[in-house]
Amino acid sequence: MDSHICGVSKKTLFLFTLLCLSVSSISALPHQNKTGNSTGTGQMINSNSVLVALLDSHYTELAELVEKALLLQTLEEAVGKHNITIFAPRNEALERQLDPEFKRFLLEPGNLKSLQTLVLFHIIPQRVGSNDWPGHKSNPSRHTTLCNDHLHLITKNSGKKVVGSAELTRPDDVTRPDGVIHGIERLLVPQSVQEDFNRRRNLRSISAVLPEGAPEVDPRTHRLKKPEPPVRAGSPPVLPIYDAMAPGPSLAPAPAPGPGGPHHHFDGESQVKDFIQTLLLYGGYNEMADILVNLTSLATEMGRLVSEGYVLTVLAPNDEAMAKLTTDQLSEPGAPEQIIYYHIIPEYQTEESMYNAVRRFGKIGYDTLRLPHKVAAQEADGSVKFGSGDGSAYLFDPDIYTDGRISVQGIDGVLFPEVEKESTSVKKSVSSVKVATTKPRRGKLLEVACIMLGTLGQDSRFTTCQ
Repeated sequence: MDSHICGVSKKTLFLFTLLCLSVSSISALPHQNKTGNSTGTGQMINSNSVLVALLDSHYTELAELVEKALLLQTLEEAVGKHNITIFAPRNEALERQLDPEFKRFLLEPGNLKSLQTLVLFHIIPQRVGSNDWPGHKSNPSRHTTLCNDHLHLITKNSGKKVVGSAELTRPDDVTRPDGVIHGIERLLVPQSVQEDFNRRRNLRSISAVLPEGAPEVDPRTHRLKKPEPPVRAGSPPVLPIYDAMAPGPSLAPAPAPGPGGPHHHFDGESQVKDFIQTLLLYGGYNEMADILVNLTSLATEMGRLVSEGYVLTVLAPNDEAMAKLTTDQLSEPGAPEQIIYYHIIPEYQTEESMYNAVRRFGKIGYDTLRLPHKVAAQEADGSVKFGSGDGSAYLFDPDIYTDGRISVQGIDGVLFPEVEKESTSVKKSVSSVKVATTKPRRGKLLEVACIMLGTLGQDSRFTTCQ
């Protein structure tokens, strides 16, 4: 009963606000415009408008975000100019499935611009019905949103319609003369808002106290060494990443910490958790996330490295590629760890940086956490190709996650280092060497003695004379 009363009051407030905006816009019209033809900014909102239908529908969480983002007048002007298409996430996606920390970030007063960008990212200034969706054999259609960003509409082979990273659950759920509302399964987050959220979280975790080491004595002069200049927060680590890694797959702590020491400048655990959650929400990379969290403890290892200031690029095989792995490839002790280590590059690379590198230099070899093996990259078919031969993989889903410390690039295959066939090469070298069977060389004195024995017929008794 109470929820019904609250819902009615919310609708009344929304309609009253629209009415006030319409009256104010009408009063601002020139007096000579008495023919009844309204201008774009002075067009009165009809009770049958898609904006009113948004509040009358069951997408109350999105309607609240519209009100808190102060976008009622902006949407009224958009409806006055053209039809609109609204992609409305279901209430469960905003109430339970949304990260609480991200929701608090959106509702903070200082982040109003990010909230407005997020809401306008769900609205296209064009009427796109379910019948206007491209077929599964057609190319994805690209549409500009009200925040000047872009959304791609595609149809999967299964027939499901997808906008961005969300599937349509209720196509053409609400249809009005000035627009249409489609129900989608999840919230669409533009990359600019995600980067702003990650940047704010990183700034919040930076420590204000710089670490100080104990004084050291120079053994040659027996004097105190001059202290090195302090390491700034967020600067690259002093040690190579291979020295900071644990000696085994998370069997022991690292032999030496990075410049952060116990005072970590970055919250690596939260960032690793964030990118694994992004893999799950993105779809198609559940096996990779399962290996990182359940089959191994590499997620903890990666979080510790990021906390100490290192950067990582993860080449994540999709589920179709992981399904091709055999039991023999995963049954050996430490095999999952070695496979994933070969897919982690101790650099921060994006699709743009890798593609520019292979375009300029032809073929690039990136170091991996699986020493001493490198993964080769080259340009192929307008994309980046990793590996060579049958064991190659293409950059399939670029920039799944990029926060300045961790970069995740989706690939369509599992990479393995080229095995050096040392055993076969050794066999070939052995077979190519001929065994010398020459007779031992004799001196001049022994040669004269053998000749004399030969004349007497006694040389057969001595093997050296034969």
